[in-house]
Amino acid sequence: MFRRFLVVILAAGLLWACSRPVAQFAYTDLDYQVMDSIFFENISEKAETFFWDFGDGDTSYLESPAHHYLSSGNYEVTLKAVKGNKVDSLSKRILVRATDHCLVELETNMGTVVIELYEDTPLHRANFMELVEKGFYDGLLFHRIIDGFMIQGGDPKSKDSKPGLSLGSGGPGYTVPNEIEVGHVHIKGALAAARTGDSVNPERRSSGSQFFIVHGSKLNEKMLESFEARNGMHYSPEQKADYLKYGGTPFLDGQYTVFGRVISGFEVIDTVASIQKDVNDRPLENIEMKIRFID
Repeated sequence: MFRRFLVVILAAGLLWACSRPVAQFAYTDLDYQVMDSIFFENISEKAETFFWDFGDGDTSYLESPAHHYLSSGNYEVTLKAVKGNKVDSLSKRILVRATDHCLVELETNMGTVVIELYEDTPLHRANFMELVEKGFYDGLLFHRIIDGFMIQGGDPKSKDSKPGLSLGSGGPGYTVPNEIEVGHVHIKGALAAARTGDSVNPERRSSGSQFFIVHGSKLNEKMLESFEARNGMHYSPEQKADYLKYGGTPFLDGQYTVFGRVISGFEVIDTVASIQKDVNDRPLENIEMKIRFID
């Protein structure tokens, strides 16, 4: 009896060893846009490892990965299920349409962030889009970085500038009227326009090209109440929750035009903010930028 039982077990083991893997996956059939997170459920059988090709140049070895696309299109997603030297593959097509929002990808030598531009700051949005379209920012530097505060760039004089040169006075030759909105505050990741001080710029007009991304610091409720009283602000429950969760620089609220926000790549802001600087807060290592539209 024992011998027969052992034979059955060995036979089952041999069948498993000789069987081929079967690649299968599924995803929810939704109306996907650029930057949506798409979860791919792996329902393959008899496989030991997996390889995913998302059709946009990105791949993964995770069993059931999530992925987002940076451009609209009709992509072929392929899953390979592997067992030993046996491979089975399955491909499906997924349609990703253009986003309803204006998104840009800001690439640096330390990583990439994705930024959404606000529609209710149309002057800044149109100006930034025009500069991006021209390739104005490509090759410029983040020339002023203060950990726990912000990272600033967009000075055309920074392109190919010598190390140690003080930067921050350059621009495209014009300024933009302020579009300071109470609905947009300086939470971590906020994209805001740089400007000269009130003493020479009482209208708080923005630089035509220079911007900063808020890094910020942690906050508590008492600190927020103090900033509200000092700046004459009244934060919504959502703004308070975001400030408490992500941090920011609320002392700038009501003084600068915030015209966008980072939606992906916060770890890149942290990395850039922590880099070594000189006495003028210019990084010792050049951090170049390149900006393009995500469609």
